Amino acid sequence: MTLKDEWLTVESLDMDAQGVARNTEGKVVFIEGALPGEQALVDVGRKKNQWEQATLRELRQESAQRVKPGCPHFGLHAGACGGCKMQHLHGAAQVAIKQRVLEDNLSHLGKVKAERLLRPIEGPTWGYRYRARLSVRWVAKKQTVLVGFHERKSRYVADMQQCEVLPRHVSNMLMPLRELVGSMDARELLPQIELAIGDGVTALVARNLEPLSEADKQRLRDFAAVHGVQWWLQPKGPDTVHLLDEGGPELAYTLPEFGLRMPFKPTDFTQVNHHINTVLVGRALRLLDAQPTEHVIDWFCGLGNFTLPIATRARSVLGIEGSEALVARSRQNAALNGLADKARFEARNLFELSPDDLVSYGQADKWLVDPPREGAFALVKALADLQTEPREGWTPPSRIVYVSCNPATLARDAGLLVHVAGYRCVMAGAVNMFPHTAHVESMAVFERA
Repeated sequence: MTLKDEWLTVESLDMDAQGVARNTEGKVVFIEGALPGEQALVDVGRKKNQWEQATLRELRQESAQRVKPGCPHFGLHAGACGGCKMQHLHGAAQVAIKQRVLEDNLSHLGKVKAERLLRPIEGPTWGYRYRARLSVRWVAKKQTVLVGFHERKSRYVADMQQCEVLPRHVSNMLMPLRELVGSMDARELLPQIELAIGDGVTALVARNLEPLSEADKQRLRDFAAVHGVQWWLQPKGPDTVHLLDEGGPELAYTLPEFGLRMPFKPTDFTQVNHHINTVLVGRALRLLDAQPTEHVIDWFCGLGNFTLPIATRARSVLGIEGSEALVARSRQNAALNGLADKARFEARNLFELSPDDLVSYGQADKWLVDPPREGAFALVKALADLQTEPREGWTPPSRIVYVSCNPATLARDAGLLVHVAGYRCVMAGAVNMFPHTAHVESMAVFERA
């Protein structure tokens, strides 16, 4: 048990951006707000046999990497916004820690070491968030509306007046949005507003549990006219999203290096950080090195974020995704960009794949894999099974570029690729898609051994 007057030396940060220390008994203590190298007095909250959870009470030795947070709503105090966890840590140190998290996961979980570490992909650290889901709450006791992210470890919405990771024009809209919702008939029936920004278009999606009155629709139109936004309504699931009023500019983003324009709906999955996505796609395509004579499969293709750039380089590409709706929009994007003859798309459940399924898709020279947080275990397992029991006439891809949003599942899949499927991990590196958060994105390259 950690004593009240026991000074703890912080050794590292965990995946949740908590300082990790050990008390005199050798028990691990996780400390919110503490940084590596610091000495801290703590208040212990939760206690388990192997670890304790604590909050920071006093520092005797501060880390040289500790900085003043850029947002007044960041902190450990009651009511602090839970959207960011690392604003107290210098930006360069954040990236270094994420790179170390990637390396540690590959080493400890996958028993894999990349032959070469890629330079981390970095970009703007403020105003970068082009997608966000903002919770909305009418607080009857205070006769006010809250719009923002949740408080730390709480279901309550933080009392946010600004947000430094949102673009400035969106941050400036938070208080006007509160006033808008407070003036509406449906103020108790709007649980969230989703943000999606494209090139020159800022879309706001009101999750309306009941049809809006004509007066409320006019209030949205008046707000849009003043703040230059586009309102969408979502009465039920994501597929029900529709414009409040037809017309106006189309929501889309561009990939200038490849001359591509990618229209999307505000509820479609697109990367939160458009600046990083542009660099990410460029690096992935260079590492994939698709040749004009090659056929590529893009697993978990989404809207074609990687598929269509691949189509500008390869002979042909097959994009596979689990959603029929996404596949339909991928086909539209391929046609819009003049690539329908080179890019095919198919919908199927990618969490249920067998060796027979891989063989049925035919031989591909290279793969790009970009799964959700669950990873691509079924895909990788089927590939490993084909290494153990080869099929005549089918050979595995010579190179796989794996883009990951979860280093733990990447490490798990890397272990199968390297130790069973016959690949080497030739490169790996972190991607700072979400500055000031503990979220780690990464990229790894595998080649046939």
